Amino acid sequence: MWNYQRSIKLSELAIWLVVLLIGVFAGFSASASPVLPGLAVVSLIVLALFFRNLEQAVLSALIIRSTIDSITSPPLPSAFAIGIDILTLLYILVLLFQKRTVHTDWFWWFFAGWVAFQGMWVILLPLGGLGLDASNLANSAREWVRLFSWLMIYLLIMQLKERIHPETLITLLFLSLAIPLIVAFLQMYLPGVLPYYFSPSAGEGLEESRIRGTIGHPNGFATFLFLFIGLTTWKITYVKQRWPWLLLLVVLSFFYVGTKALFSLMMLGVFLIILIAPRLSFLNLIGAILLFTLVIFLFGSTPFGQERLNSISQTPLLNPNIDIWRAILLSYSDSNSFNWRIAQWYELITAWQQYPILGYGLGATKSITSNGLDAHNDYVRALVEGGIIGFCSFLTFFGVQIARIFQLIRRSRLNKARNRLCFTLLAVIISIPVGMITENIWSHTMLFFYWFSLLAIAGWDWQPKPDSDQAISP
Repeated sequence: MWNYQRSIKLSELAIWLVVLLIGVFAGFSASASPVLPGLAVVSLIVLALFFRNLEQAVLSALIIRSTIDSITSPPLPSAFAIGIDILTLLYILVLLFQKRTVHTDWFWWFFAGWVAFQGMWVILLPLGGLGLDASNLANSAREWVRLFSWLMIYLLIMQLKERIHPETLITLLFLSLAIPLIVAFLQMYLPGVLPYYFSPSAGEGLEESRIRGTIGHPNGFATFLFLFIGLTTWKITYVKQRWPWLLLLVVLSFFYVGTKALFSLMMLGVFLIILIAPRLSFLNLIGAILLFTLVIFLFGSTPFGQERLNSISQTPLLNPNIDIWRAILLSYSDSNSFNWRIAQWYELITAWQQYPILGYGLGATKSITSNGLDAHNDYVRALVEGGIIGFCSFLTFFGVQIARIFQLIRRSRLNKARNRLCFTLLAVIISIPVGMITENIWSHTMLFFYWFSLLAIAGWDWQPKPDSDQAISP
């Protein structure tokens, strides 16, 4: 009893020290900017709500994160990520002071070790051990903080274990679709009513014919929808009332096509194959074919989609008369995004050959390319930024995630909902590397923010529902 009371006092002391520091910061910053004290007051309120109602605070964070992704002035996504990191660390500190259980699993410890290992590139950059100098340190540190935020959201979700039912938590995650879908609808039919940061053309190089919801880029919106299409199919496989989820699946497919991201079609095809393979039946096969046919039909029914599909025939992939060198030359004049990608990859791989072991550092791709754009191939990006060592660690990270899901599949055979969720996550994680061949999926923060939340939930010990048959037949 004495130890428990002492831990409570220590935790309260830690909280009051944080409050005091925020107060001091507000006092000193009042003369510099009237906005900063307001932010400090908001921080105090958030801190109080966070420790008083953890479930509500985390759920609110999960729901609103998708709404603020494209609001970069002020930089709300960055502030959100840093806030999540600080609040999670403070909460874990309080749990340790109180000698209460901090929920983790072996994958989190691997994840933590992997993120710490990525920090080696941040340290080596100013020491001159990489292809770039300290001028790229800010980009490198920003990229590492982004990875660290995924680690923290995984840890934070783990602390909700035994506080809320996992199926309830995942169902509430669907609320994060509301604002992005409403904005996407307005982008399609009433773009003039939207503020600039939600308009379809906000940002350099974005086509007005593509929708992006509240996500920063249409491709990022596509992977965000892709994940929730997976969750919706999971719901359809075991709930009794399927028609609301079938309707949602049609709506998501409609907006999915509206992003006009060709790589997303490949991801969807792979996802459906992996999803139905373990439980192949005539009904599942027909359903998968109908969904994929619907998406392809909607994509090809627009002039933009037809142009994208036709452009493939003018690449080395489908045209034997076009080799890689001709594709690179054509990329400067034919506006073919596939040939442009080939030229981009060639330039980056040529640069990598100068620093093959450790590469150039995290977030260095844009500083290397002559056009200042990303690699549009996450394997090339990993090779250039991390060298052979970083590339191997990148592949290992995805391999361990797949191994973790296989482990959860074996452990969840007695729980129908959890088992099928794990199969859905397996289909998603195998589809993501396919999309990485031609897209910067590693930079899609929204996808991985919710992905690691779901991976943490899948690792909980789900209790079978007494009113349904939870057993999975071999």
